Amino acid sequence: MMSIVTRTGDGGTTGLLGGTRVRKDDPRVHAEGTIDELNALLGVVCAEKRLPQAIHAIIARLQHLLFTVGADLAAPARQATDVPHITAEHIAIIDAWIAAIEPTLPPLTRFILPGGSRPSAQLHHARAVCRRAERWAVALQSRETIGEHVIPFLNRTSDLLFLLAREANRAEATPDIEVEYYRPRQA
Repeated sequence: MMSIVTRTGDGGTTGLLGGTRVRKDDPRVHAEGTIDELNALLGVVCAEKRLPQAIHAIIARLQHLLFTVGADLAAPARQATDVPHITAEHIAIIDAWIAAIEPTLPPLTRFILPGGSRPSAQLHHARAVCRRAERWAVALQSRETIGEHVIPFLNRTSDLLFLLAREANRAEATPDIEVEYYRPRQA
């Protein structure tokens, strides 16, 4: 049985699929790590007892898809032969969830604050982490080739998380809070 402790990362590097070692501040490691953070945060969301079962089911499936994103990012494109990849079919799954949820929600006319119910606040947090993962994937893409569907998948996933946050509020009869911009009074 392998130990979780390898000591190979003690010098500030980590191994990619295929054996290449890179610094832990490499954009690829940031992107992978942020996907891991997002997945852990979604685990926290799923542990919320008040989370509607329909949202739980979507998130549980999404967590598996995020492991595919992580695998896609973990291998440099030139070495990624047997590694799972995000495909257009994966994006279609996200699009189908969005298409099913969005029409059931009241239309937005203004920006809303993250929050409301606890599950909604957690999903808004997950959305923000997903956006960060997307930014790191874009940074990585500016340096080297990555899977063509990774960035669109992350972009769509953040849209889905926004809608799930709104749905979590709706399920608890908690209204979304519209942004009110502070304007100082004229003297």
